[in-house]
Amino acid sequence: MTRSVQALAYSRPSVLESSQAGQLLGLETAGGLTPRGAEPHPRFFAGFLASPRVAARGLLAVADVASARYYQRTLPSSLDPVVTGNGDRLRFESFSGCCGVYARLDVLPDGLDGAQTGHGTTNVDVNNPLREALSRIAGDDPLHLRVGPEEMAVTTLNGPVVEKKVPLPDRWLRGFAEAQVVSAGFDLRAELPAPEAVRFLRALPRSSGNASRGAQWVVPTGKTLRPTTRPVAGAVCLPGPERLVTLQRVLRHATALRVYGPVADGAAAASAWEVVLPGMRLTLTLSPDASRGFSGEGGVLDALATDDAAADAELVSVLLAWEPRIEPTDLAEQSGLSVERVRAALIRLGTAGRVGYDLADAAYFHRELPYDADRAERHNPRLVAARQLAGSGAVALDGELAAVSSGDRRYQVREKDGVLSCTCQWWADYRGRRGPCKHALAVRMARRDAPVAGGAR
Repeated sequence: MTRSVQALAYSRPSVLESSQAGQLLGLETAGGLTPRGAEPHPRFFAGFLASPRVAARGLLAVADVASARYYQRTLPSSLDPVVTGNGDRLRFESFSGCCGVYARLDVLPDGLDGAQTGHGTTNVDVNNPLREALSRIAGDDPLHLRVGPEEMAVTTLNGPVVEKKVPLPDRWLRGFAEAQVVSAGFDLRAELPAPEAVRFLRALPRSSGNASRGAQWVVPTGKTLRPTTRPVAGAVCLPGPERLVTLQRVLRHATALRVYGPVADGAAAASAWEVVLPGMRLTLTLSPDASRGFSGEGGVLDALATDDAAADAELVSVLLAWEPRIEPTDLAEQSGLSVERVRAALIRLGTAGRVGYDLADAAYFHRELPYDADRAERHNPRLVAARQLAGSGAVALDGELAAVSSGDRRYQVREKDGVLSCTCQWWADYRGRRGPCKHALAVRMARRDAPVAGGAR
């Protein structure tokens, strides 16, 4: 497995401290990108939280996921959450070490007491002493939040630096991107009022075991969700329900629970669970199985396999302005591209960590992950293998059919209604549910580069 070490440098630890003016939550930032370019310690916000206790518990939930492994729990993992300032809101994101759970806390304008928010993305220090202090916030006394260094503070090169070095596997980067792409295909499937949301979530198992192995399903019934043993019409997959346990931190403050997912087709599927809070939203997105991370889902591969998407992504990227809501129709008008090409470009930008997806808004948002997420594309195993096949002359095109020689085997790839199928075992196992196989990707690349449509390479 390819991995690098991510070094996060903070000028000081994040702290929750008291003063005559009240409590101050100072969240320290590492290096990140802003409209002014790269900054060592960008400053995104200084103001009051409208619901301090709720915000503290939501931030702890995001930190819980950052430090968790829901599969192979003995392996340690922790990467400080990512914070993005979108001008009118703050977003705190994290991804589990097992690559199967994505978490985001959106602190909306109503939750920020009217203070202006900066623009940019970076990691934010959430250390153990801070976690303990946040867990002790019990009331709603005014809490001043600062994201970034003090306005007049200057950290010299000889000053104290808090540095964390964390292994960052390529599959973690790919999974972070795939979670956004998968979410973009979800629809709102159910919305529960607070009492039913609390009742349902508290009844879920808190740990893995025989009762929670494999995919489970729930069906919206009235104002609640009813368990079912099979994916009947209208059912939503609940894979690894114990992975929702971190939502318990905010349940007493919930005003609703929204459930998002694809239309059930009989196979285990990802789903998203959003707790609506006063001035905030906390969302957990679950991979189709606790043992199956998002990194192998393959939802981004078709977009990565085309040069058009690469060029389109470059064009679209200059139009992004840290907007909290990106409308493809607006980008299409500004760029002169079709809406379909803009959507493909956004998928490609998602693989580089440059956009996320907000289910409540049903729209992408601009952010720039503070590490080399482009590496996830360069080292994607299926994409690398497909490029090798296409570049070595292993693909023979014949109209809607193509033959691909791989090792000592020869596979047939057929295109129908824009979808490529293959005679390989990957296609037999997943039928396109986890993206195209390497042979189909190689055919798509070969057809793109063919001098004459339907001609052989």
